[in-house]
Amino acid sequence: MNQPISNQLKNLISHQSISMHVPGHKNMTIGLLKNLDFKMDMTEISGLDDLHHPEEIILDSMAQFNKHQDYNAYLLINGTTSGILSVIQALAHQSGEYLIPRNVHKSVFHGLELAHQKAKFTKMKVSSTSHHYLSPQLQDLDLNNQKLAIMTYPNYYGETYDIQSDIELLHSKHIPVLIDEAHGAHFDLKGFPTSSLNYGADYVVQSYHKTLPALTMGSILYIHKDAPHKEEIKQYLSYFQTSSPSYLVMASLEMAHTFYEEYQSDIFFEKRKLLLSSLENKGFIVNDVDDPLKMLITYPGYSGYDIQNWFEKEHIYVELADDYQVLFVLPLWHQGDEYPFNILLEKINSMLLPDIKQVSHFYPELMTECGEFVPIFYNDVKWIDINDSLEYRLARHIIPYPPGVPILFKGEKITENMIKLMNQYQQSNMKVEGIKDNQILIKDE
Repeated sequence: MNQPISNQLKNLISHQSISMHVPGHKNMTIGLLKNLDFKMDMTEISGLDDLHHPEEIILDSMAQFNKHQDYNAYLLINGTTSGILSVIQALAHQSGEYLIPRNVHKSVFHGLELAHQKAKFTKMKVSSTSHHYLSPQLQDLDLNNQKLAIMTYPNYYGETYDIQSDIELLHSKHIPVLIDEAHGAHFDLKGFPTSSLNYGADYVVQSYHKTLPALTMGSILYIHKDAPHKEEIKQYLSYFQTSSPSYLVMASLEMAHTFYEEYQSDIFFEKRKLLLSSLENKGFIVNDVDDPLKMLITYPGYSGYDIQNWFEKEHIYVELADDYQVLFVLPLWHQGDEYPFNILLEKINSMLLPDIKQVSHFYPELMTECGEFVPIFYNDVKWIDINDSLEYRLARHIIPYPPGVPILFKGEKITENMIKLMNQYQQSNMKVEGIKDNQILIKDE
């Protein structure tokens, strides 16, 4: 049998590709995962406990994830998505509706659709740095009929905001809060932003695998000891996670948390400074964001896709590219790591780049006003060319991936601005879920 996945992975390894993307172990060069042994891939035999009914070693392990004394930790081996789905489903039978910003991950919409639940969109603030959604605007909102608020912190680009005030406001209205802190598992380390665990959020889910050295799909759901619906959530965790949980992933979570507890960030900031200098010496502009683990890199007159191609010619792979920039997710460099840092600098220093150009950027107008998400299931749908779709209703979300945040929603009536935005995505060769061969799925009127 031909093995296209294995072959391509081996190809990347053979070219000694350099990771500026997730997962946080950076091709096994960061952290403690060298201690993993494939022989650890076992099942729930005697002595190995049961993730879905932990009483022994797994229960003991979860107690070690003690980032904050007010929270209990639950291992997720189906990623942060499984935690988000479980919390949404656990509150589905309560009265009221969900409150969400427009930059929630697609898993939130999947959860709402599975539970047949409506949600109210908050107003949104757009970042002048990343040009993407930054924070919800809760002022002047009617907050009398919400059963759960779901917030993204930080955003995909490493930008934070005053989430403490939002949590306090929502709690004053007796609204529990779920924080999707997928990209903040390293928060509270010295020199990095503060985790929302410090602000009393009811539920906080962190993707350890994204920024800490854990295997992909390894995440943690933190539930506040005073949070409502704890037992219902634990029940749904069993529904949304495999009945054959990976002991390799669970063991990697333990190793990642040990790494977190022992981490000293001095080397990280020393190497970050050297990398920043190399990039700026080549003419790149690095835009600072709140999380120093993220770098937003631009080059005047060129798109993020151009920059991505330049790096990939050197076998340096970025987390994402968009019209304006590329995103680096840096390693948590440490004493004795095996990350090819000097090779990275050499490759950057030897890059041949075009002359800087003075051109103006077009920034698509993102939707920022309040609205409502209603789960819709169309029986009759059809594919249609984007340019012929004006006034039709979308039958599938339009989701640039990464980051996996829907920009246009199923059920929305298509406008000229939406068509312009979708065409721009196509022209830039951006990966977009919901667009295929310049066609989109619409409700068949």
